[in-house]
Formats: sequence, C-alpha cells, structure tokens
Amino acid sequence: MTPVHAPAPRHRTALSVNINKVALLRNTRHLGIPDVLRAAQLCLEAGAQGITVHPRPDERHIRSDDVYELAALMKDWPDREFNVEGNPLQNLMGFVRSLAARGLPLHQCTFVPDGESQFTSDRGWSFPDDAARLKPLIEEVHSRGVRVSLFMDPLPEAMAAAREVGADRVEFYTETYARAWGTPDKDKVLEQFSQAGRAAAASHLGVNAGHDLNRDNLAEFLHAVPGVLEVSIGHALIADALELGYSATVAAYLRCIDEALPAA
Repeated sequence: MTPVHAPAPRHRTALSVNINKVALLRNTRHLGIPDVLRAAQLCLEAGAQGITVHPRPDERHIRSDDVYELAALMKDWPDREFNVEGNPLQNLMGFVRSLAARGLPLHQCTFVPDGESQFTSDRGWSFPDDAARLKPLIEEVHSRGVRVSLFMDPLPEAMAAAREVGADRVEFYTETYARAWGTPDKDKVLEQFSQAGRAAAASHLGVNAGHDLNRDNLAEFLHAVPGVLEVSIGHALIADALELGYSATVAAYLRCIDEALPAA
C-alpha cells in the first residue's frame, strides 16, 4: 500500500510545437516550401503531443488556410491537441467560430494580448483591467467545448483573477526567465515563476509555459515550476530543426522534459 505521505507522481509535461516559423520561411517565396502540414506531421510522428499556431491579422506567417488545413490534419491524431493562440479582440474569435462551424478540432485557445503589428508577444494580460473584456469571450469559447488558457506574466497575485474570469489554464510568458538564464538573476527569476505556479495551483488553474524556452533552459524550468502541463515551443525548436531535422529535434525536447521528472 502506498503510504499517505508519499508525493503524487509528477505529470509528464506535454510538448506542443509552434510551427509559425515554418510558415514564415515558406512565405518568403511562392513555392509552398517548407510545407507547414509536413512539418506538423513529422513533429507528431516524432512524439509531440500537440501543434500550436498563432495566426496574426497580417498573415506574416500562419495564414487562414493553414489553420483549417492543420485542424483537418489533427483529426487523424485524436490523441493529440491543436492549440490556436492570438488576441481574441482581433482575429482569434473568428477562427474559433469557423473551426466549430466546419466541424474541425480545436482543443485549446490561448488568449494573447499582442497588438496587430507587434513583433512578438511581450506581456501577459492585466487584471482587473482586462477582466470585463475577457470574461464573455472565454464563455463563448467554453460554449464550443474548448479549453481557454490566458497568456500571463508570473505574478502570483494575478492567478486568482485569471481563474475568476473563467480561464482553465494560464500560459506563463517565460522570456524573463530565458533572458536571466546564465546570469546571477536566474534563481531569483525562477523562484518568481515557481511562486506563480503554486498560486495557479491554489486557484485551480492548470499551467502552460512558453516563449524562448530551449534545449538549454527547459529542464531546469520544469524542475523548478510545479505542475507545468504543457510547453509551447516554436522559435528555438524550429531553429534546432534546421540543423537536426524535425524528428531528432522533437526527441531532444522530449528528453529535456523527461530530465525534469523526478527519479523513480
């Protein structure tokens, strides 16, 4: 019999591959290469648990057709997840509605507060400022049977507010950790994420993470931050794939995830 004081086994973090940068490279020519669908297929075959896209209004990387074609691909992978992220005050809700109308899968919708011409995501939602705008949109996504994650800075005091507006999960914006990697500030920054993770758990929120995580810093982050259910990794993973190939790269990131698991 397992003693009552034994710690619960740690859940293995899922890897969702963000393929935006594959689309960005493709869009520099009119040849259709590299193939976004093929990239997703290879990542799934290598063991990735999900595919993420962030279609911005200017379609500078992921295009509308990509979203629907990838969703159709995901029907062949019923044990994996399709995550579409973006600003629900811009084009994101249109994809949520259209995917539902077409009977295509969408498992998670990640709300990100970026501007239309923003270079990349650089902050999380702010409470109470954003609460009134987010709550009805979260309710609409839920009405379609889709989980909602909010892109958030690692602020422990904000976790209860995220749960109050109806979020199922938060995705920690991890650029501050990535910037601190290899500096004397790393442990202090990592502790802030750890505290935010504990606050999220206390508020009954699941925790995702993403932005500038890579093969060097991923395992330590997962070891320090409790209960991370999913990491969404794009830029570093696709850059690694240019050298190693998709299959070897996904395998390498999965090994990083396993390194963070406690010894049996």
